[in-house]
Amino acid sequence: MDLRLEHFIALLPLLVCAATAIAVMLGIAWRRSHRQSFLLSVIGLNLALLALLPALRVMPLEVTPLLRIDSFAAFYMALILVATLACVTLAHAYLGEGRGKGYPGNREELYLLMLLSACGGLVLVSAQHLAGLFIGLELLSVPTYALVAYAFFNRRSLEAGIKYMILSAAGSAFLLLGMALLYAESGSLAFAAIGASLGSPGLLAQSALGLMLVGLAFKLSLVPFHLWTPDVYEGAPAPVAAFLATASKVAVFAALLRLFQLAPVAAAPALHELLAALAVASILVGNLLALLQNNLKRLLGYSSIAHFGYLLVALVASRGLALEAAAVYLATYVLTTLGAFGVISLMSTPYSGRDADALYEYRGLFWRRPYLTAVLTVMMLSLAGIPLTAGFIGKFYLIAVGVEARLWWLLGALVLGSAIGLFYYLRVMVTLYLREPNLHRHDAPFDWGQRAGGMMLLLVALLAFAIGVYPQPLLAMLQGVALG
Repeated sequence: MDLRLEHFIALLPLLVCAATAIAVMLGIAWRRSHRQSFLLSVIGLNLALLALLPALRVMPLEVTPLLRIDSFAAFYMALILVATLACVTLAHAYLGEGRGKGYPGNREELYLLMLLSACGGLVLVSAQHLAGLFIGLELLSVPTYALVAYAFFNRRSLEAGIKYMILSAAGSAFLLLGMALLYAESGSLAFAAIGASLGSPGLLAQSALGLMLVGLAFKLSLVPFHLWTPDVYEGAPAPVAAFLATASKVAVFAALLRLFQLAPVAAAPALHELLAALAVASILVGNLLALLQNNLKRLLGYSSIAHFGYLLVALVASRGLALEAAAVYLATYVLTTLGAFGVISLMSTPYSGRDADALYEYRGLFWRRPYLTAVLTVMMLSLAGIPLTAGFIGKFYLIAVGVEARLWWLLGALVLGSAIGLFYYLRVMVTLYLREPNLHRHDAPFDWGQRAGGMMLLLVALLAFAIGVYPQPLLAMLQGVALG
């Protein structure tokens, strides 16, 4: 096809992110330097975010038959880049400064892998073609196998990496089989063409979409494809777990949302019923299993299962405020999850053995690190959806979409799940303020708030509170999010 300057401007965020990954790789080949790799990654990700401004002027634009850059893609690109930037900052704090202390292995490759995975996410949210979707998904997933097992001397980390690789490969197999069947039925791989050629979907098309949904449900850890989630979150280094819970899942959900919006065949009643069943199961199972956890990373893993169950309400509704509600909820979820995992990252530095993820290690944290405790408290309140926090705004929008679409059973599950979630989030908060029993093994540095990771964490907590009190700027920005 004839590529013009506008096409390159539209692709600029992806091109800058890819160029940053190449720059980091060449930097590692030239001279190993933790600080250099970190600075190159941060500068590149900020430039990629700034590159969205000229891209906004030329969109919506079909760059290739595989990719379409519109306001929908631009918003999710920004969300992925912000989440990656936050995770890179946390990784710098987590890995430690000097060679003699902190992480004992090579540190620089972590930034390279995270940048490559972010590039996959940018492709995924722009995909309007099944081939683009698969390429983006694999580019997103393959680097995360190494990221999860990055703490190579930790048995749990290696186990988590192997589990994630095997189950992710199984999910990809389901996805590919579904794509092959859909192509056999429709004769096309483009989302819009599939929707146009399959006005009344037959059994084969519905089966194909069902298989694709299974493959994507693995990536989103929806019940009953969720069993890898708590083990992988527990074994992965804390910044990597944050990346998996935010940037990775946001990219997959955005691709699923685009597929269901552009291909009306996905709106078949049987598939909607399947989605509703997955939503109810994810909400109830995720919240009930989180009740039993004494490990904060496992608790957040089960919590993320429930949160993506909530998000399926917008996917099932698929009309009215659905796109806007999904965008608001994902923005607030990413912000809050980054804050929660950020506290774990700072508590786990300098790197020694396993992460500080046992709940008893947070007992009495208020008496040792009061400001860090305040950050984690705000995050827990936001995850619970308490008013005056960002999480409340997201949940309010989902309820509004459910009421608009008359999804009463799903709304009942959402309210029940939120009530159960309130119990275990409050349990974490109460633990923070109990008297210290002198059992803690890890603690954040005294000057954590003056470091890059700490400043980013304070900014996240401030935003989570500010959006809850005054959400209008976020809502005004998201009103233009549409599939152009």
